[in-house]
Amino acid sequence: MHIIKTKTLKEFYLKHADAKNDIIAWIDIAQGAEWKSFGDLQQLFPYLSLLKNSRMVFNIGGNKYRLMVKFIFITKTVYIRFIGTRAEYDKINANTI
Repeated sequence: MHIIKTKTLKEFYLKHADAKNDIIAWIDIAQGAEWKSFGDLQQLFPYLSLLKNSRMVFNIGGNKYRLMVKFIFITKTVYIRFIGTRAEYDKINANTI
C-alpha cells in the first residue's frame, strides 16, 4: 500500500514519543501489505472500526491515540485523514474529515 502523508505521522510521533514505535510498526505493516478489503485489515487489526466513505480508525498506543485513514483498495492507496488523542478524535466529525 502507498501511504499519502507519512510526514503527518512522523510529525505526530515527534510530539508524542510514546506513540513512535506503534506508528512506525503500522507504517511498516501498511507499506508491505496487499490488502484488498476491510476484512483483510480486520484479520490483522481486530479492533479496527469502519466508518462511512472507506474511512477506518485504528487504535494506537494501547488505545491512547486514534489514527483515521481512508483506503482506496483498487489503487492500493492509504490517505491519512487524522491522528490525535482520543479526546481530540472525539471533537471531530470522523465521517467528513
